[in-house]
Amino acid sequence: MSKRTGFVVSVVGLAMVIIASTRPIAAWAAAPEGFESDAQGALKALYNSTPAAATLGEAAKGILVFPNIIKAGFIWGAQYGEGELLKGGNITAYYNIAAVSFGLQAGVQGFAYVMFFMTDKALSYLDNSAGFELGVGPTIVVVDAGMAKTLTTTTGRDDVYAFIFGQKGLMAGVGLQGSKITRIGR
Repeated sequence: MSKRTGFVVSVVGLAMVIIASTRPIAAWAAAPEGFESDAQGALKALYNSTPAAATLGEAAKGILVFPNIIKAGFIWGAQYGEGELLKGGNITAYYNIAAVSFGLQAGVQGFAYVMFFMTDKALSYLDNSAGFELGVGPTIVVVDAGMAKTLTTTTGRDDVYAFIFGQKGLMAGVGLQGSKITRIGR
């Protein structure tokens, strides 16, 4: 690795540590009874802004919510976030999502990401894989604003539907191809 590449990787890593350290520590602890977790709050915000997501949520076998993914990069980039798997409205497992990228990129961005697992097969793949890699395994459809207006449980017949929302920061786009989702202990 050249000195320049090492410097860029160090800057990106430092930016991610600084951003990650600014979120509340209690966000990843189990929410006290009567209070919602960050993931449940993010899901509620998605439902309020996108009614089609609420419709999918009612039919989903499981919902994986990442309330705060941080992406930072300058040529080399990385992203990381932690989330919760909800089944029947209850937290059943914890996961992280991580990726490294290379290309024309610069900036820092935060966003939320929710995956609706519509089939038992897709949910089983998540539960039983050593790491769920986006772009490999069950079919994932990323829902944009236009598609969300016409999506119903009748038209929605794919394995997994994903929503990206709440983007904040200086990066122009969000790409999740090649991200890896791994179950973590809590």
